[in-house]
Amino acid sequence: MRSVFLFVMGLAVGLAVESGLAQTQNRGIVGLNHVALSVPNLDAAVTYYTKTMGFPEAFRSRDDKGQVTLVYVQISRDTFIELQPANAQRPAGFNHFGVVVQNVKNAADMFKQRGANVGDVRVSATKAILSNITDPNGIRIELAELTPDSEHRKAMDRWK
Repeated sequence: MRSVFLFVMGLAVGLAVESGLAQTQNRGIVGLNHVALSVPNLDAAVTYYTKTMGFPEAFRSRDDKGQVTLVYVQISRDTFIELQPANAQRPAGFNHFGVVVQNVKNAADMFKQRGANVGDVRVSATKAILSNITDPNGIRIELAELTPDSEHRKAMDRWK
């Protein structure tokens, strides 16, 4: 029940962010891309979201030891749920939400100028260009530039 509540809250936050961003001067913001959940049993969560909810698996990422580090399931062409295994540093529950931007460096600079706590720009294992913002409540907002080679963009392009 808690997972469903967190999922619904994540979607509500995402919709509010997307609606709010569309009405402001935040140039280069495309919209909400995903809500990330840390789960105690990744296989069970993937089964639930793909079988029970009917969201197809879009892609998964593995570390250099072959361990799955995340799985994306696709709700619609542009919207995903990111599932990550919970651990001591990442407890089960809501982890972050991701916002697509046209250019991560420009978006990071814009938010830094406004006083946001913005992290370094990096390329992820999924080939998205990312930067993280931590809000005053400790909530992480992931800025994501989705290159043509990113797993996100490939999944979006495959969507029918």
